[in-house]
Amino acid sequence: MSAFHLKVLIMHNTSNSYSSAMAGPETGRISISSSPEGIKPLLEVKNLKVYFPVHGGLLRRIRGYVHAVDDVSFNVSSGSTVGLVGESGSGKTTIGRCLVRLIRPTAGSIRYLGVETGSLSKKTFFPYRKKIQMIFQDPFNSLNPRMSVEQILGEPLSIHFPQMNIEQRRDRAAGLLRQVGLDPDHLRRYPHQFSGGQRQRIGIARALAVEPEFIICDEPVSALDVSVQATIINLLQDLQEELGLTYLFIAHDLAIVEHISNYVLVMNQGKIVEQASAEDIYRSPQHPYTIKLLEAVPRL
Repeated sequence: MSAFHLKVLIMHNTSNSYSSAMAGPETGRISISSSPEGIKPLLEVKNLKVYFPVHGGLLRRIRGYVHAVDDVSFNVSSGSTVGLVGESGSGKTTIGRCLVRLIRPTAGSIRYLGVETGSLSKKTFFPYRKKIQMIFQDPFNSLNPRMSVEQILGEPLSIHFPQMNIEQRRDRAAGLLRQVGLDPDHLRRYPHQFSGGQRQRIGIARALAVEPEFIICDEPVSALDVSVQATIINLLQDLQEELGLTYLFIAHDLAIVEHISNYVLVMNQGKIVEQASAEDIYRSPQHPYTIKLLEAVPRL
């Protein structure tokens, strides 16, 4: 039995509603669109490049560049889940951070609902921070240990909904905890008082706080046990169905990506080497690197 089948088995046997449940690019299947024909995509990324300078010598001059993301193009349609898979260092997280403007691209275009966001000023981009949120990989380091859960969830509310008073923010934070399967009585607790899975639920609640349309899930289950991974993935799927969310799901585990995604992008050394539906990627991989990833899936 493969690890993928084990995860699915766990998902189908859980009880509550939240956890029921690199070769060159020329040889792979390449298409830049994951959106149905005639429907405008929510997100359009074209020819995205992110190069990081390499400094050396006594004067720390630029000696070259690391091509972290090199001429990447893809679309994401509203309400879908697009999986972005590849090994560590392939450029997956760099793409996610570019989309939320934590990293500025070297070149290329990022359009959200037709608006070019990649070149917007910090002030002009501010309204889009409500629409585009990110769930980070490490559920401990991504939460401020000096802040209570109420403060963690209240911070984005105070920034994006300044008209809300303290009581309204507290009520909203309690509702968010219920939405991710946690007890509202936990508002006064701190991150170290929770398990890894519970901390990731808090991270998800924080992303949901400002009512986003598009969420970048940056390896949200890679630091968790297999049984906890299943509950978090099912939670994300339940929230997507309930709230109409769109996901870019970043991972190195092709089995998990295949399970949660409608469309899959396979990335290697800064380039997308294959794009196809999740079913086609898993059933009939075309690129040698995709085949290598599938062969690396553990089997019991």
